[in-house]
Amino acid sequence: MSETNRAARSDGDEEQVSGAEVIAQALKTQDVEYMFGIVGIPVTEIAVAAQRMGVRYVGMRNEQAACYAASAIGYLTGRPGVCLVVSGPGLIHALGGMANANMNCWPLIVIGGSSERSQETMGAFQEFPQAVRSSIYGRPGACYVDIPADFVNLQVNVNSVRYMECCMPPPVSMAETSAICMAATVIRNAKKPLLIIGKGAAYAHAEEGIRKLVERCKLPFLPTPMGKGVIPDNHPNCVAAARSRALQFADVIVLFGARLNWILHFGLPPRYQPDVKFIQVDICAEELGNNVKPAVTLLGDINAVTKQELASQKSLPMNYYTVFYHVQEQLPRDCFVVSEGANTMDIGRTVLQNYLPRHRLDAGTFGTMGVGLGFAIAAAILAKARNTGQRVICVEGDSAFGFSGMEVETICRYNLPIILLVVNNNGIYQGFDVDSWKEMLKFGDATAVAPPVCLLPNSHYEQVMTAFGGKGYFVQTPEELQKSLRESLADTTAPSLINIMIEPQATRKAQDFHWLTHSKI
Repeated sequence: MSETNRAARSDGDEEQVSGAEVIAQALKTQDVEYMFGIVGIPVTEIAVAAQRMGVRYVGMRNEQAACYAASAIGYLTGRPGVCLVVSGPGLIHALGGMANANMNCWPLIVIGGSSERSQETMGAFQEFPQAVRSSIYGRPGACYVDIPADFVNLQVNVNSVRYMECCMPPPVSMAETSAICMAATVIRNAKKPLLIIGKGAAYAHAEEGIRKLVERCKLPFLPTPMGKGVIPDNHPNCVAAARSRALQFADVIVLFGARLNWILHFGLPPRYQPDVKFIQVDICAEELGNNVKPAVTLLGDINAVTKQELASQKSLPMNYYTVFYHVQEQLPRDCFVVSEGANTMDIGRTVLQNYLPRHRLDAGTFGTMGVGLGFAIAAAILAKARNTGQRVICVEGDSAFGFSGMEVETICRYNLPIILLVVNNNGIYQGFDVDSWKEMLKFGDATAVAPPVCLLPNSHYEQVMTAFGGKGYFVQTPEELQKSLRESLADTTAPSLINIMIEPQATRKAQDFHWLTHSKI
């Protein structure tokens, strides 16, 4: 019996839903907001159903243009646009847009009608990878979903349809720490460095991190055509007006989501120095090393990798990424990591690596603050009882530490193998530096003028530890952090607390120096 007949024989009281409605609801569930196309048999009903579900339908005059539009929406929103086409010539016309989306790495779903399923063995359409996940994970691109004509109008019981939950945003991948260190060294030693910003950086929303890197390190940059605007074209470090000269004389070039294809002259002389060093940042492993062998490859999400590079810089005061970058370098692979706090826990979660199961404890499902020291004590008691020699690294925000800071006495009383890292920004989320705090108090009592998120600046939490016989460190630079952590890990006779001062707020002053206009060539 055919499925159509089965549906016709189903209980008349049961709500029925068509295949077109199922498709439309599935798209809506996946946060697809826009559909472009040209309707006809057998896909007209899909467009109608999509509109009813709240998906905006834009009727175009040619499938190729519709496919281009859908892919551009995917690039701009981060969720795939849909191109709806009919079978045969409609799908063929869309192939240009699909190829363009793949080359641009833009998420796109093409839905095409085809003959009924009974005809599949008689000659099927070319298949593409299917599903929303395929279009946005890793290097984004086009995927094709083939809808047989008889499925569009098939009626089924609404309760028999199961929709997949909206797929999660793509996982954020980070480059190897050793590769970041190597890249930082190469950039630091460059005499004429140049950043090339591609559309991959735009898609990754890496503008803030790249701008900070440009301004903090005084680096000139050159945008590719669709990398324009990641940093404004009128930025003083933009060298687009001297593009040929910039490419020809740079000794180190960092590629942020840009490929050494024809647009960048394949990375070859005479457009470039024969010995120029390329640092390639890309989310796609297959792209690394195309045409030119890079000096360093950084495989990962461009926004995340940019933050890793920022963390390797020496600017003061430190930020969260700087702290965690240097902590991660020294963490024993078998240590327990306990973490709590708002920014401290959220950022630390992505940077501080765990290599063993059940070796990370944080605020958990309930998001409870104040759990850190209790969790650390439990882990340390267990490690001590098992005589494993494992250390417990408890990473706390200064606000989180305040909830249970007196448990330091417990830690010292039992001489537990715990190293407390208090990442101190003088507040809950953010605070003020000492000078700003003093200036603010001139306007009235702290209860009236101090923002509720502020804590007392530069509080010496390390002295709580020394009061009970442990080791305490007050650090303000990466070098001090490295030294204090190294000493704490080496000393197994007493617990320690490292009070790490970071910038209270994340504002940066712009700088306007770059080698192309200020150095002799």
